[in-house]
Amino acid sequence: MTRVRSRTAASGARHSNRLVPALVLILGLTLTLGGCGFQLRGAVDIPPDLSPLYVQSGGLVGWAIESRLPGSGVQTTRDATKAGMVLRILSESRDSRVVALDRNGRALAYVLTYRVRFDARDDQGNVLMPPQSIVLERTFDDNPDVSVLGKQEESDIIYQDLANDAADQVLLRLRAALTARGAASGRTPSKAPGGGVPAS
Repeated sequence: MTRVRSRTAASGARHSNRLVPALVLILGLTLTLGGCGFQLRGAVDIPPDLSPLYVQSGGLVGWAIESRLPGSGVQTTRDATKAGMVLRILSESRDSRVVALDRNGRALAYVLTYRVRFDARDDQGNVLMPPQSIVLERTFDDNPDVSVLGKQEESDIIYQDLANDAADQVLLRLRAALTARGAASGRTPSKAPGGGVPAS
């Protein structure tokens, strides 16, 4: 019995020794990603003079952006007159086109397209991010065994996914624009602990 316990203890020690390098590697990768500027989705560093943020939109992309911001610590407002910066979703549109037909001329696949145009301005109307567009596409296979209603629901889900992707890209471009603004003024945007903005 003593020998069995000794072997078990030795095995456990060897297992623990193998875990140490793995844990060190994971920690190192985490620190490296942080040093390279890796941030959670929706994280935007907003200088105090541009806070809070108002998102002007009535569509899927605007709603997706608003849903991402609270978790990043960004201060927002629903009153445009109190905003330090206004992120405007100028337009959103979606369409589809047939990209594959069977021998009888029936559609086999579509490409679904989502377009969004946006910009950002400060509370004085100065341009922080000029008007620009994002176009996203995804292929949708037309399954003849699925009802028309089922196909509509599936396409709606795809359009929602595209809107979510567009929201992420809008925030990435906003982050880049604010970083460039900070560099041009000789400073970088302030950042509060946890990826948010400092308390004003």
